[in-house]
Amino acid sequence: MCLILLAHDAHPRYRLVVAANRDEFYERPTAPADWWDDAPGVLAGRDLRGGGTWMGITRRGRFAAVTNYRDAAPPSPEAPSRGHLVGGFLAGDGAPGAYLRALEPRAEEYAGFNLLVGDGSGLWYYGNRGGEARPLGPGVYGLSNALLDTPWPKVERGRAALREAVSSGDDVDPEALFRILWDAEPAPDLLLPETGVGIERERMLSSSFIRSPEYGTRASTVLLVGRDGRVRFVERSVVPGRGDWTEAAYGFEADEEG
Repeated sequence: MCLILLAHDAHPRYRLVVAANRDEFYERPTAPADWWDDAPGVLAGRDLRGGGTWMGITRRGRFAAVTNYRDAAPPSPEAPSRGHLVGGFLAGDGAPGAYLRALEPRAEEYAGFNLLVGDGSGLWYYGNRGGEARPLGPGVYGLSNALLDTPWPKVERGRAALREAVSSGDDVDPEALFRILWDAEPAPDLLLPETGVGIERERMLSSSFIRSPEYGTRASTVLLVGRDGRVRFVERSVVPGRGDWTEAAYGFEADEEG
């Protein structure tokens, strides 16, 4: 993912609300969200090149998502796929904090990443470009390609919009969350971060929804996890080369004891 907005324990009905965009090169082969054959309890899309995923949830209510950390240096071709960090947590049964603490000693093997993992016991964050694994308290958070809540314009806009969407305590409308994700307005140049990729690319990457000839938003996902265990997962994926979208929608009741 390249933008993850989430409200954790911040709504009377939902313990977790997530709105996220995955940005990727259009030529990278991808399978849309579905139940995995090799891990039947996992619901996620799949990177068909690396074998991992960018975001998913399980029938037991285990959630994980990852973003890359942007820097100018290309990742080593020998680095393991960051998508397996998500799949490893989803397919496992360890506690979120224990999973991240076990990862920390080998985290430098990977290119830069930010990882969110959680279950009914709580939500944790770890980025291998700064700080230790830590639990997240109740609140509204934003994550792009820097550390959690780094005030990039799209993170700040997205957090504010999500905070408004959950503040009333009414039911959360997935369409309202998709509208947040599909904000294609670039940030003013004066507010752009400097990550070493040049001003034109910074400008292109500054909107929540990204369009360019070779790279852009490939999938938008809304996830609602109710305090009663009910899960609603909706993913809309672009069809490369055609410009139209497909939707995968799932609803189930998480069994945290199963």
